[in-house]
Amino acid sequence: MSGPDRSAALAQYRRRAAVYDLELALFEPVRRLAVERLALQPGETVLDVGCGTGLSLPLLHAGVGSRGHVVGIEQSSPMLAQARDRVRRARWRHVTLVESPVETAPIGVRADAALFHFTHDVLRRPEAVDNVVRHLAPGARVVATGLQWARGWRRPLNLLVWPAALRSVTTLEGLERPWSHLERLAGPLDVEDLMFGAVYLAWGRVAGSRRRTRSGR
Repeated sequence: MSGPDRSAALAQYRRRAAVYDLELALFEPVRRLAVERLALQPGETVLDVGCGTGLSLPLLHAGVGSRGHVVGIEQSSPMLAQARDRVRRARWRHVTLVESPVETAPIGVRADAALFHFTHDVLRRPEAVDNVVRHLAPGARVVATGLQWARGWRRPLNLLVWPAALRSVTTLEGLERPWSHLERLAGPLDVEDLMFGAVYLAWGRVAGSRRRTRSGR
């Protein structure tokens, strides 16, 4: 199965930009739980990888406070334009938005945490994950969320996962373990099943030594 297709992704998000916030409304509880798992502290720096229209920015900014720094990375111009509007309206001074593919993004900071929220294509590019992890401090927290293939008795749910994935990603490769490249580069992750197993939440620390567990299987 082929990997992510950047041209297809750019076209896909150009079409979705106007309705993206509405489409993601169902997953807002997942976003809030993901940011909670980041355990952000005032003054820290956090990366919002594939930040889209900036839906995570309010929560991330609240977590690091006025002395902290949020860096959002997004390759889609229409999506990032909405994120810039969000930053402008909120008058946040310590939010930096970078328009670039993640693997070549000039991140320019050493971050304490990184969020990958529904960024399957990014997570399936090892070079993109590597660029993020190289800019994380030892012990930095990482959290990833997104769709996954449901397993076991939940497999019929994949009749819903499949069309949702086709609308939001350009490859189905890796949907059985979307976090695998992040785990290989950052270290062991805990993984929790959400929404009856159709969505995962993976979290851990860079160079951590904690054992990986799976709940909900």
